Amino acid sequence: MTDARRVDYSGDGLSEDQVAATPWQQARLWVDEAIARSEAQGDVPEPTALSVATVDADGQPNVRTVLMRFFDDRGPGFVTATVSAKGQEIAATGGIAAALTWPSMFRAIRFRGRAQELDREEIEGYFFTRPWASRISAWASQQSQPVGSRAGLESAYDRYAAQFPDHGNAHDVPVPDFWGGWRVHCDEVEFWGGRRNRLHDRLVFTRTGEGTLDDPASWSLSRRQP
Repeated sequence: MTDARRVDYSGDGLSEDQVAATPWQQARLWVDEAIARSEAQGDVPEPTALSVATVDADGQPNVRTVLMRFFDDRGPGFVTATVSAKGQEIAATGGIAAALTWPSMFRAIRFRGRAQELDREEIEGYFFTRPWASRISAWASQQSQPVGSRAGLESAYDRYAAQFPDHGNAHDVPVPDFWGGWRVHCDEVEFWGGRRNRLHDRLVFTRTGEGTLDDPASWSLSRRQP
């Protein structure tokens, strides 16, 4: 066994008198600050990298990292192949958890709730902003399925690149019918702030009403022990 690495977190944490009035306002502030730090200091390489957890038919958990492509007061959202492992698990159970983590800032946000499928208009609006090569990759990858080799994957890419050549038009590549995404309809949002001596701050918004993440009347705030 290697020696344990010890790092005493020197973050500012988050107190009740600092936290915003709603989970949306606090999450938006932290996401914006992570993006700004990424651009200014470069020590937050993917500020919108979102870890997404689901559960399979046997009750076994799965977690993977995607990019958060939608974020408003309805919750964080991401795109994926609907036939992927996460897509099938979400369709089967509806349960989902997700987290944004910024180690260099000693901060994290946890979202828990139910998955809501993004409507086709939102999916198409996003898909047509992707670079041509990324749109081709969406067709070429049968996400989560086995593939014999890297060469097989690249061969599929070449076939679709020939089928949908790049003419500089966003609509050169259609949206695959197996491509979509989900938003986390949150029942709980936790803000974690790393502090010294492992006495971290954990402030949790819990849903009490049917409003959005920006409706103060729909959320209660509590503190959990680290």
